[in-house]
Amino acid sequence: MKLQTQRLIDRWLGQVLCGVVSGWVRLAGLWRKPAVMPQDARHILVILLSEMGSIVLAGPMFAALRQRYPHAAIHILQLKKNQEVTRLLSLTEAAHMHSIDDSSGLALVADILRVSAKLRALGMDAVIDCELFSRVSALLSFACGAPVRTGFTPHTQEGLYRGSFITHAIPYNPYQHISLQFLSLVDALQAGSMPRNKAAPLRSLPQDSSLSVPFTPAELAAYRDNLGQDHPATQSKRIVLLYAGGGILPERAWPQAHYARVAQGLCQSGFTVGLIGLKDDAALARELQAMVGSDLCIDLTGYTRSIRELLMLFYAADLLITNDGGPGHFATLTPIQTMVFFGPETGKLYGPLGQRNVVLESGIACSPCLSAYNHRLTFCDGDNQCLKRIAPDPVLDQALAFLHTQRGGQAMAPSA
Repeated sequence: MKLQTQRLIDRWLGQVLCGVVSGWVRLAGLWRKPAVMPQDARHILVILLSEMGSIVLAGPMFAALRQRYPHAAIHILQLKKNQEVTRLLSLTEAAHMHSIDDSSGLALVADILRVSAKLRALGMDAVIDCELFSRVSALLSFACGAPVRTGFTPHTQEGLYRGSFITHAIPYNPYQHISLQFLSLVDALQAGSMPRNKAAPLRSLPQDSSLSVPFTPAELAAYRDNLGQDHPATQSKRIVLLYAGGGILPERAWPQAHYARVAQGLCQSGFTVGLIGLKDDAALARELQAMVGSDLCIDLTGYTRSIRELLMLFYAADLLITNDGGPGHFATLTPIQTMVFFGPETGKLYGPLGQRNVVLESGIACSPCLSAYNHRLTFCDGDNQCLKRIAPDPVLDQALAFLHTQRGGQAMAPSA
């Protein structure tokens, strides 16, 4: 199903259904006591329908849940296409992973009914809705049957209605990193001063995602050897990876010509540049190769057949230069240094966790323009000046400065 179609359904039908459910919950609440989170909770559901990169940013939240409720089974509800990362990171047992298919309207409705019935039969004690003002996720939090429902509330903001049936709602904070807000949802499960959650503990931004994917040295060495055989330009060379695609939001892409200029400079300095992405990014990669004009610029789009292979590729490289999206977050699970472009969205809210990344932003007045308040619909009509104004030469200089510095602090020249 197209993204715009999903938005329209969520906006119009979703608001009506949220209003109906709110009326029902209010009426039923006349004869019920307020829901309280049991300390010995057995089943907790996390709804996380967003892009795969959000799963990495939610890592600290999952760690806090396990620490606070060590005996509870953590269930995760996602879109079917996003489950690969959850399996790879072993966030929960396979039996506790639930999915809905959004490829068509009929598949989506059928899966919602199926999953809701299954979750009700299991007996959820609580649900955490990580989505920002999505009506379908709010309705799913009610449909799962959990008495304690935690999620974001728009408070008094107009046009963002998603019902009043979230029992432990916290105001969305557009000035706080999303990882901290996910942690606030965990704090809200036990809070008694909702919706303000004044009793929440003070937290600092997590230093890392608390997630990892184990690899053996032999496995990584074998992958590096195979990469060299498949792409001889990577043999005895240090590798820089570029992700120039914009994914489902093309306005997040740094200009193609800027990427070509950086790739040219890196190749002239003796580094191998690998253009990564999905198979759909192959045409973009060919155009960049033609603009760069160097045998050291290679097409790796579609080369990695899984997220696990993508992580092994990150282990084989020294630097990733990428648009805002999944690769920048997955890179934090590996030792690679990352440079990430932000503009339509901001690194202050969605920047990768950890110390091995640099966020590049122009600071133009209209940036960021995508937010939870406008359902990620930009008003720039594709003319993303926030990214176009980040000049390529300073980015190249910064990349070369890192690459010429060995991790131990000694200067290192690229391989000849």
